[in-house]
Amino acid sequence: MIDRRRLLFLLGATAGSAALDVWRSPSAIALPLLGKQADGPFTLPPLPYEYSALAPTIDAETMQLHHDLHHAGYVRKLNAAVSDYPDLQTLSPEDLIEQLDSLPEEVQTAVRNNGGGHLNHSMFWEIMSPAGGGAPTGAIAAALETTFGSFDEFKSAFNGEGKKRFGSGWAWLVLDSDKTLQVTNTGNQDSPLMNGLTPIMGNDVWEHAYYLNYRNRRAEYLEAWWNVVNWLEVNRRYEIAMA
Repeated sequence: MIDRRRLLFLLGATAGSAALDVWRSPSAIALPLLGKQADGPFTLPPLPYEYSALAPTIDAETMQLHHDLHHAGYVRKLNAAVSDYPDLQTLSPEDLIEQLDSLPEEVQTAVRNNGGGHLNHSMFWEIMSPAGGGAPTGAIAAALETTFGSFDEFKSAFNGEGKKRFGSGWAWLVLDSDKTLQVTNTGNQDSPLMNGLTPIMGNDVWEHAYYLNYRNRRAEYLEAWWNVVNWLEVNRRYEIAMA
């Protein structure tokens, strides 16, 4: 059961009044109503597993709020941002982010925030799995060892990016233009694509991604997250980026 205080906290101030309106109706189903998408070219991808599948690392309540409210909200606002621009509606989220500076100025901020949010989260769900965790295998395992010295040193560097990101953002493993792996972080919903980097994997360090379970203990969340990393998918993305 998602209680009123938790729902309002995770929605934030901008959606608080809408949450109250839904909550007052005893027959309302809060999450589908608040997460409903506007018509448009972009759609909310379904989770590839049940809400509870990543527990205890990530609890079912957090997954439902994160996917059905936050990600759905990015999709809805991205569709609204491009609704008056038919040419933008034909572009992929990746294209929109990579071409951000050439978009009409009046939509750049909305596309940056919501296109980035849609793109980042679409990856996030896929690089986690209830059968995840452990050590990487395949090409990504060898590349991490070559670049960082060992898997443990990579994890430490990656977690360090998540810890030092002030406020909301993401920790990333990326591939640069020289096909070299790097760890970095971005603020808010910014994508590494904006800096000419190819994201291979990313961990969401916005508070809504972990606060119900971990409260303000971001470092604990960062360490626990390795238990659900889907290395098969991460390796697939790495091999595609290297091709």
